[in-house]
Amino acid sequence: MVKILKCNDCGSIVQLLAKGDEKACSEHMLAFPIQTEGEKSPKHKPVAELDGNKVTVKVGEAAHPMDDDHYIQFVLVESNCEQYIKHFKPGDAPEATFIINCTEDMKVLAFCNLHGLWSAE
Repeated sequence: MVKILKCNDCGSIVQLLAKGDEKACSEHMLAFPIQTEGEKSPKHKPVAELDGNKVTVKVGEAAHPMDDDHYIQFVLVESNCEQYIKHFKPGDAPEATFIINCTEDMKVLAFCNLHGLWSAE
């Protein structure tokens, strides 16, 4: 399961790749909760279309802003055997296409710089 953390000391956003002593990091590393519902979900929940081994991810049922101060930073596709990520910058279209080898237990996430981590159910 994907775990995205933010460092309270420097503001970096990181992904947990291997579990260590979580007590040592608990004061400065906070996990982002994965959101799926709420008034902001129409612009933040990723929408994935699967066509064979091609996955196309678009962020939001309604267009998400991609402004300098409010934008989608990345989308991440994870299955039980691999992971793909696409980073964005302001002005980009928040969508990506991946050719994946394994679609079992696929999860799609999107990260907004203001509203955090989102997933479709």
